[in-house]
Amino acid sequence: MRLSLPIDPLLPQIVDGLRGNPNLVLQADPGAGKTTRVPPALLEARLLGDGECWILEPRRLAARLAATRVAEELGEPLGQRAGYAVRFEQKISKATRLRFVTEGLLLRRLCGNPHLKGIAAVVLDEFHERHLHTDLGLTLLRRLQRAARPDLKLLVMSATLDPGPVAAYLDAPVLKSEGRAFPVNTAFLPRPDDRPIELQVSDALDRLYGEGLKNHTLVFLPGAAEIRACLKGCEAVSARRGLSLRPLHGELSPDAQAHALEASDAPKVILSTNVAESSVTLDGIGAVVDSGLGREASHSPWSGLSGLRTVRISQARCTQRTGRAGRTGPGRCLRLYTEADFGARPAFDAPELQRSDLAEPLLALHGLGLTEPRDLDWFEAPPEVAVASAETLLTRLDALEHGNLSAIGRRMADLPLHPRLARLAIAGSDLGIPQLALRAAALLETGNLSARQGLDRTPVKTGHGADSDLLLRLDQFEEAEAAGFGAGACRAAGLDASAIHRAKRAVQSLSRFLPSPAEPADAEARLLKALLQAYPDRVGQLSANGTCAFAGGGGAKLDPASRIRRPGLILALEAEAVKQGTGGQTLIRLASRCEADWLLDAFPERLEEADEVLFNAAAGRVERRSEIRFDGLVIDVSRGPADPADPQVGELLAQALRDRPLEEVPARLLARLAFLRRHREDLDLPEDLLGPLLAGACAGRTTLREVQDVDWPRALRQAFPAETVRLLDAWAPEAIQLPKGRPAKVHYEDDPPWIASRLQDFWGLKKSPTVAGGAVPLVLHLLAPNMRAVQVTTDLAGFWQRAYKELRPGLSRRYPKHHWPE
Repeated sequence: MRLSLPIDPLLPQIVDGLRGNPNLVLQADPGAGKTTRVPPALLEARLLGDGECWILEPRRLAARLAATRVAEELGEPLGQRAGYAVRFEQKISKATRLRFVTEGLLLRRLCGNPHLKGIAAVVLDEFHERHLHTDLGLTLLRRLQRAARPDLKLLVMSATLDPGPVAAYLDAPVLKSEGRAFPVNTAFLPRPDDRPIELQVSDALDRLYGEGLKNHTLVFLPGAAEIRACLKGCEAVSARRGLSLRPLHGELSPDAQAHALEASDAPKVILSTNVAESSVTLDGIGAVVDSGLGREASHSPWSGLSGLRTVRISQARCTQRTGRAGRTGPGRCLRLYTEADFGARPAFDAPELQRSDLAEPLLALHGLGLTEPRDLDWFEAPPEVAVASAETLLTRLDALEHGNLSAIGRRMADLPLHPRLARLAIAGSDLGIPQLALRAAALLETGNLSARQGLDRTPVKTGHGADSDLLLRLDQFEEAEAAGFGAGACRAAGLDASAIHRAKRAVQSLSRFLPSPAEPADAEARLLKALLQAYPDRVGQLSANGTCAFAGGGGAKLDPASRIRRPGLILALEAEAVKQGTGGQTLIRLASRCEADWLLDAFPERLEEADEVLFNAAAGRVERRSEIRFDGLVIDVSRGPADPADPQVGELLAQALRDRPLEEVPARLLARLAFLRRHREDLDLPEDLLGPLLAGACAGRTTLREVQDVDWPRALRQAFPAETVRLLDAWAPEAIQLPKGRPAKVHYEDDPPWIASRLQDFWGLKKSPTVAGGAVPLVLHLLAPNMRAVQVTTDLAGFWQRAYKELRPGLSRRYPKHHWPE
């Protein structure tokens, strides 16, 4: 006898609602049975005619498990009237009428069958999760219904959604079903716990079963890595309490996923990702342990790098997780976060369409002939900046040409891959390595194959990987393939058996899309070139310290475990944001070597040559530097001697001299010029006297060494008019000729200027010499034979008359060998 579920009494109303209306919105609590009972009810009521009902599920695991449960309740093998189809895997037949599919497959069906011929109804399950393909699918289905398929039935089902907006969009009635919900005793942490997640979960399980829990426990964790850590970290409490630890996540094989749901005499602890929040029936759950964390898609517009990030989930999802403990009776929920933390979270998660990379859906839209996605009547339109970013990427991947789908774009749209990976496959096909490129694309989509987190340094038999981390992943797959994909052999090689299984399915599924010619001897080198076509916006220059600057701006750090060690051009194939101290950075997880010649061959229009002269401080000379740049990133540099006749060379050398201490000669020249400027305003000398002087000194020279031997008087004549030079010699002479023929250097750095010489040198000079056309008397430093001043004066005549008479006797006694006349 079939188990009664809360949705069962509402099934006649659902059928009648769809008979009278093309659309219906059904709100049903988790556990009501909507996923497994509503589609068969539509089939039994003959609402489908001869067509199929497609049930869109947000995850592969949910599609597979729901189809399995419906097939069991129909009393048929999976793949008869109830089957499933997910990326790279399906279980269907000609008899299939209820097809559980992941949402992205609807887009592929629309591309090949725009009117959805043969499909009578589409059910959008778990609509509240608002995945990217959910919103896009609803928009396209509504568009089709308003045009060519008014007979198409649309049913939106959700647990926590506010039904008002989607009901208004579909002009649909709303039905509600109450699930069987028992009270759940919810406990928060008294204070934040910063310990590793496996220690927190272990303590929570010890507490629950130490207090007498007999039922199964569902533990929500953000990802497979945390699940693996908890499997190991909870071994002790599992053995002590007699528990059966069972993982559940999308990376597991179908058999491993089924094991998590199998009956068990011992209490089960199901360590699950968000796949267990909805769409998966888990019997006998009496307690939930919630980490409060989940993975969500993220996208970096500045670099084009996309991936998953761990986030704190919304209050609605926390509540939904808690409800899993109250399906069959009163339950308990231990939340591994504080009540204040819960209160600070957003009420609902932001729709994925508002924060994701839109390249794949936009390529699908162009494949449908919708060249202007902004004109669609969206349920909720995506951000304009995201649409523009996706169109830019598709243009750079050669998928779009003047806003329309190109010939390459049409080939890409035929492949069930992200546009980047589809471009890799097309480029590989054009280079004569179609199967190797498809295999590489499958492994890029599958992700890390190592049983350890991050890249694996353990060498594999073929020993490749020095040029690309992707070649290492290919080697790992080939090693597993040679061992027959056995789980034991994979573990012995340090590989993740479930990841290898997913990769195997992907490779087998993709291999039918392109021909299988014999591989050339340089197949791997061709693959690296093909990668450039798929990642043209991820070209970076790797430095010796592991930092990478990207073309177009931005930077990242290369994973220390990468096999790319040599500085030079690389492609960033996989990257993620990681915390670094108090901040964060982008870490390149998977990289591949790139060559400047490949850029020249593939994107000549994006290369620019720059020829400039610059001062090399280390060498002390001006050089000519020639660069080739790819989107602003320097990919090739050559240096050579600068042309001394180039005026810019002299200017750069002069600028370099400004930052160095001036030698005595140019310093004195500047002081003389400054003195002349103060006393001859009519000459209009510039404020910057050093610039013209240095320019004159550096003309025709390229090195600092050459400037050391410069003819400064000649430089002066080159820098200033002849009249200025004449006046400089007349008004600010470099030296004054004293009566005995000895020149005395004039110091203009002080005001007034001064000269210094032995007192005897001034004999015969009756008054103080002057400069500035006689307007400024010089300060005279009259020196004794020991070269110390005995008098400083501007009145030489007065000195002879008064001071000398007083000083003479003392000077005669101290320096008797010198003549001191009266």
